[in-house]
Amino acid sequence: MIEMLQKAVQMGGSDLFIIPGSSVTIKVQNSFVKLTDERVSPDESEQMIRQMYELAHRDFDLLQNAGDDDFSFALVNVSRFRCNAYKQRGTYAAICRIVNFELPDPDAMHIPPQVMALASQRSGMILVTGPAGSGKSTTLACMVDRINETRGAHIVTIEDPIEYLHRHKKSLVSQREVPNDAASFSRALRAALRQAPDVVMLGEMRDLDTIRTAITAAETGHLLLSSLHTIGAAKTVDRIIDTFPAEQQTQIRVQLSMVLKAVVSQRLVPTVDDQRIAVFEVMTVNTAIQNMIRDGRTHQIDNVIYGGTDKNMMSMDAELQRLVLAGRVTREVALLYAANPDTLSKRI
Repeated sequence: MIEMLQKAVQMGGSDLFIIPGSSVTIKVQNSFVKLTDERVSPDESEQMIRQMYELAHRDFDLLQNAGDDDFSFALVNVSRFRCNAYKQRGTYAAICRIVNFELPDPDAMHIPPQVMALASQRSGMILVTGPAGSGKSTTLACMVDRINETRGAHIVTIEDPIEYLHRHKKSLVSQREVPNDAASFSRALRAALRQAPDVVMLGEMRDLDTIRTAITAAETGHLLLSSLHTIGAAKTVDRIIDTFPAEQQTQIRVQLSMVLKAVVSQRLVPTVDDQRIAVFEVMTVNTAIQNMIRDGRTHQIDNVIYGGTDKNMMSMDAELQRLVLAGRVTREVALLYAANPDTLSKRI
């Protein structure tokens, strides 16, 4: 198992797949590469996954009882690994995401200045959104590191599992992992409010209780960073509001309009040289957008973003257009990922 993890890192892989009936496979850019010639049997996959649990010093019963389990571990001088193990058709399978020890460089990750500038906020809520595997955790880690480098603060991160390890720089950083350090996100978040935090980074807002507590944290003067599995600012606002019962939604709109500072939406798009590049949309909440959220006119938010009058905002389609004109992305790929393909086609 250790040899395969080492080889995955050496080959520049992003994920390692152990699924019975298939070879052990790694994902390198947009291609799948087999690490073994033979297909993995159910017994072999269970043995490999048990070895990972030993590396993580974690009880295998957690997987057996729940049916799926998130955990992380590190190999010295190799890398960190974020894993999800699960049962499928009565057998055990696992996917391991490779996470570098060093924090990512925002420039190397193509994170635009408009996104990194959000780290200067002192209060309110900033959300990073996108589909699974789009780099949300990387963007949040870069923002936390920027705060850590530039000002004195107590930063509390709550993750499942912890991906990037933050050293104490100008700030003090407490990192809590669910479920090892706390039973749930909502419980850890409530506890964080009693830990004199200046910044709270919540790995994901998963349920009503967590979202409600996150809004309260942002209302009480803390900066709260978190992520959601949504695409686009307007859909993110609707998703949060729709989580609440109908009789509470009017009040939540008012609260959210006051605490939300920005929504960053990102996707990984294939390039002409078979790499992947992150493309961003940035919505910063100005007076006009505050009114739209409060009055239930979220369908008009895209008009503000795509209007291009606010230099702090970015539209994803404008970024796709820029990449096409620069020769980085094909026209077909850009239209596939565009929010408004017809409009983008005419612009290109």
